[in-house]
Amino acid sequence: MHYFLRKPWQLPISLITRLPYFSFIRYSLSYQNHVSFEFWFKQKVLGIGSNKKVYWPVHPTSQVFDWENIYAGIDSCPGIMKGCYIQGKGGVHFGDYTQIAPNVVIVSANHDVYDTRKHIPKRVTIGDYCWIGAGAKIMPGVTLGDFTIVGAGSVVTKSYPEGHCIIGGNPARLIKLLKKEKCRRYVYPVKYYGYLSEKKFKKFQNEYPNIY
Repeated sequence: MHYFLRKPWQLPISLITRLPYFSFIRYSLSYQNHVSFEFWFKQKVLGIGSNKKVYWPVHPTSQVFDWENIYAGIDSCPGIMKGCYIQGKGGVHFGDYTQIAPNVVIVSANHDVYDTRKHIPKRVTIGDYCWIGAGAKIMPGVTLGDFTIVGAGSVVTKSYPEGHCIIGGNPARLIKLLKKEKCRRYVYPVKYYGYLSEKKFKKFQNEYPNIY
């Protein structure tokens, strides 16, 4: 098939990744959240879904609000899976190499019970190497330390800042402590924050100081 007869995302990947702008495709091949050219094209060019401006890949069925207040670390792409709802009004920090499963809800501000027109912002912090299971909900003000695993369907209302644990249930409670010496802190040689290289991301933060 001739190139001009193909859809843009069906062009040979070897041609696309030669362009410096698309180096994130080549370098993220080993990432758990690897991004294809088709994914990028549908989000950033066609604007499918409501997340065209977001600096990391987001599935068309997921919603990200107030992305200017959200830090998404290396290989941490909240909403890349289907059906997620991420609200960054009060600020959200996702550490490096943290995985977010489908249908996860993370809220960083809630309505004032006396006046629902108002929001009460409370920052949510999720550490490095965490794993948020499918359908889990994390409420405003929660802090989860490194290597926290949240069971599927859990509702997290309490912080576990020490991390290295498995929590689950409604409301979530401690299920198991992990052995810290067995928790592996791997690091990728080339670091990307969603679509942005490490160098570009640092400049991006100067433009959006609430991303931290």
